[in-house]
Amino acid sequence: HAVCIFYLVLRALDTVEDDMTIALETKIPMLHDFHTYLYQEDWRYMHSKEKDKQVLEDFPTYCHYVAGLVGIGLSRLFSASELEDPIVGLDTKLSNSMGLFLQKTNIIRDYLEDQMEGREFWPKEVWGKYGKKLSDLANPERIVPAVHCMNELITNALHHVPDVLTYLSRLKNQSVFNFCAIPQVFKGVVKIRKGQAVTMMMDATNIEAVRAIMYQYVEEIYQKIPLTDPSSGRTQHIIVSIRNLSLSNSGSLASRNHFSPIYLSCVMLLAAISWQYLSTVSQGSEEVHSRQ
Repeated sequence: HAVCIFYLVLRALDTVEDDMTIALETKIPMLHDFHTYLYQEDWRYMHSKEKDKQVLEDFPTYCHYVAGLVGIGLSRLFSASELEDPIVGLDTKLSNSMGLFLQKTNIIRDYLEDQMEGREFWPKEVWGKYGKKLSDLANPERIVPAVHCMNELITNALHHVPDVLTYLSRLKNQSVFNFCAIPQVFKGVVKIRKGQAVTMMMDATNIEAVRAIMYQYVEEIYQKIPLTDPSSGRTQHIIVSIRNLSLSNSGSLASRNHFSPIYLSCVMLLAAISWQYLSTVSQGSEEVHSRQ
């Protein structure tokens, strides 16, 4: 019940914070006083205009408040309930990084869907290098800068993978694993093949197996990094770090008697952005060759 209430309150706060149609002089007091509204059954706010364009200005701060704080709060609940060790709740840096990874990969993946709904969550400080408007990146003629932009965001998200592996290795309670599963990974525009999903469901049964699978996908990304990509050096550097971390702690793909959905969820997210990276790089190369 505590987790359900925690999520509902944060979801409501997130809805208010995300609504760019609410004036700041109304929004800020509403957020500060929101805890009092929980006890007012007849409280309503009916003046939102959700269809207006939403533009994200501060990417890191946004991800922290909508996902990092969720990770921190949940980790503290897990520890307070004694389902997990105290370190899970105390290490807020790791919990925040876990939340940021999930949020950033979802934002990268949902570009087209968000564009169609009038939302813009890719940070302007990144896409502004590659076009005048974020919507320009959907133009087939802009495929090369679009891929460069996406690769820069993927590189940024990959920096959280070492923290994700550390966080997952600390979780011990099966109910916590089950709760943390993210089944909606495959409902977006970007999907991995069903055969890959089945394979991972069979193999991602412990942290050693997850490290091995993550190694596989980052290795695929590494082999396909175009040297002409502006983010290539940084992407290679972080993948080497992930690869070393995976190899130094990884065992064989064994022990299928302990299913851990949160492991699978994070691996599926990484697989999804891996698929997106490889397919768009390939598409960009084909586009260039066709013009030549």
